[in-house]
Amino acid sequence: MNNTRFATVIHILTILAKYPTEWLNSDWIAESININPVIVRKELGALQEQGWITSRKGKDGGTMLNVKSDQITLADIYRTVKNSDVLGKKNLNPNPKCPVGKDINEKLATLSVETDQLVITSLQGKTLKDFVEQF
Repeated sequence: MNNTRFATVIHILTILAKYPTEWLNSDWIAESININPVIVRKELGALQEQGWITSRKGKDGGTMLNVKSDQITLADIYRTVKNSDVLGKKNLNPNPKCPVGKDINEKLATLSVETDQLVITSLQGKTLKDFVEQF
């Protein structure tokens, strides 16, 4: 995963879990992360699709967690935001006549799947609640 989605989403969820009875708006959340509120709103949409948050519009609107923080694992978050291989992109045009080039992408794909599984296994035993308790 070569982007900041995991860090952004876990930041959002941590804030929501830290203030479970407050409706927090995307501008306030974005200030904490120091990013554009549009990015926060985009990620809130993905979290709402998961059923993890609920939002309401209007002057007193905002977002709250819809589930308890101990019901979301860090592996769940990782799977939600994962949009690329953990080891990065493969080589687009390796030489098919080369003994390495002809098989490199297949071997890298296997390695990527194995590495991804290690990450998921490591994160599976940790909940959002565990993470939030550090703050």
